[in-house]
Amino acid sequence: MRIDHIALYCMDLEGMKEFFIRYFHGVSNEMYHNPKTGLKTYILSFVDSGARLELMTRPEVVDEKANIYRQGFIHLSFAVGSKEKVDCLTKLLNEDGYQVLSGPRITGDGYYESCILGPEGILIELTV
Repeated sequence: MRIDHIALYCMDLEGMKEFFIRYFHGVSNEMYHNPKTGLKTYILSFVDSGARLELMTRPEVVDEKANIYRQGFIHLSFAVGSKEKVDCLTKLLNEDGYQVLSGPRITGDGYYESCILGPEGILIELTV
C-alpha cells in the first residue's frame, strides 16, 4: 500500500501551483473545474519520486492563520538529494522573501534539514 497523494486547500491556487513548480519542479495537470461547486484543482506530480500533491480551492475556503503547533498535518517535506541542495534552496527561498524558521542544521535525530514558511503559512521542510 502507498499514499496516492496529499491534498491542500489554498486561497491563491495559481500562486501555490507556481511555487511548487518553481522551487520543487512539480509538473501540473490541466486545471479541473467543477462549475456546480466552484471547486478548482491541480494535481502536481514530482516525477523523480512519484509523489503527487493536489492543490484545491473553492469559494468556501477561509484564510484562518493557524498555530504551527496545531494538531493534524503540519508540514510537507522534500528530500532534495544533498546538503548542498538543502543549503542552496534554503538560500534561494530566503532571498525570494520566504522566512527560514530553522536550519539548515543537523537535527537531534540526525537529519540535515531546514524549515521554511511557505505561501499561505505552509511549513516546508527541506532535507537530504
